[in-house]
Amino acid sequence: MIGGLFCYNHKGEVLISRVFRDDIGRNAVDAFRVNVIHARQQVRSPVTNIARTSFFHIKRSNLWLAAVTKQNVNATMVFEFLLKVVEIFQNYFGKISEENVKNNFVLIYELLDEIVDFGYPQNTDSGILKTFITQQGVKSVTKEEQAAITSQVTGQIGWRREGIKYRRNELFLDVMEYVNLLMSPQGQVLSAHVAGKILMKSYLSGMPECKFGINDKIAMDSKGKPAEESKAKSAIAIDDCQFHQCVKLSKFESEHAISFIPPDGENELMRYRTTKDISLPFRVIPLVREVGRAKLEVKVVVKSNFKPSLLAQKIEIRIPTPLNTSGVQLICMKGKAKYKASENAIVWKIKRMGGMKESQISAEIELLTTDTKKKWTRPPISMNFEVPFAPSGFKVRYLKVFEPKLNYSDHDVIKWVRYIGRSGLYETRC
Repeated sequence: MIGGLFCYNHKGEVLISRVFRDDIGRNAVDAFRVNVIHARQQVRSPVTNIARTSFFHIKRSNLWLAAVTKQNVNATMVFEFLLKVVEIFQNYFGKISEENVKNNFVLIYELLDEIVDFGYPQNTDSGILKTFITQQGVKSVTKEEQAAITSQVTGQIGWRREGIKYRRNELFLDVMEYVNLLMSPQGQVLSAHVAGKILMKSYLSGMPECKFGINDKIAMDSKGKPAEESKAKSAIAIDDCQFHQCVKLSKFESEHAISFIPPDGENELMRYRTTKDISLPFRVIPLVREVGRAKLEVKVVVKSNFKPSLLAQKIEIRIPTPLNTSGVQLICMKGKAKYKASENAIVWKIKRMGGMKESQISAEIELLTTDTKKKWTRPPISMNFEVPFAPSGFKVRYLKVFEPKLNYSDHDVIKWVRYIGRSGLYETRC
């Protein structure tokens, strides 16, 4: 797939040169230096074709990393590989810099030999690489360790090593959702969707199998029993989802339960997207009135649409102002408001706001008279916030941990599930 991998400094000097295939010659090194690094015009495209040779390059601090090939390869796969190489280097010697590359010269060639074979990426998991490549070189391993390495490299569970032990077994799930909304001035939802992800922190001993169920409509309907109306209402329709490699997809398709052997530490377990039955945390009601050509009166009401027992935090409303604004007088019931001339916006911040509450801000905007007849386009009012629930209605119905080899049960594991809803692009036209 990849003919060669080259690393240059900002002067165009080659720091690392590794050729995997015979069709890439020394002239390829010079071609990239002349046409990309020393080019008269700035090269914006990350892919450059020179004399039937493709150069895929990324830049980190003052270093260029380029993958070279003469074949018709999948570009996204090459960039994924380059980013993985950078990630592995950072895991081994920290910041990517010319000095660090020179100091770890032998280690880099050793890593490249393990990562790539005849131009095809093999093993790009830094956790596995660290078990048999140390910073000093190849580690001498016993037969038992060699067997463990082999099972990790070739086995199904490459993301977790054996023999992990913790005093307290803990599992944390964070359901994070980003609400995106575009609303008309009359309160009609023009477009809305939720992009969610589940972040997992696993501090479990041994090789445990975890399992949790969600209130997805497919999962709720597939049980074959007449579901209660309350349960049917609470089920959500997930449009598309994406899982970490540790999730057993066959079990998700058959049982509609997410079953996995978790990687140690913090990882992203799942991503999903939903567009139906979204509980919008806030409603913004704008009222803009033009008083002649020299004055604007703006009133914005913010209503919270969630349970009174919950509190929203980090609320920020940005109200755009015309370019010819000369002064602004503000009156707000709650929080602090300030006119930022450099951003042409009134920024209204509220630390906390309870559910089923409302607050408002009034502004008198004085305008300078201009010769331009072009009318102000009225950009939308945007909002940022954080709420302690999932706006899509996503819920983890149960969370179980099984570890047959070690003497701890599901009841011994400390489990936490937290829901966080945040604003994505949350806009209301005015």
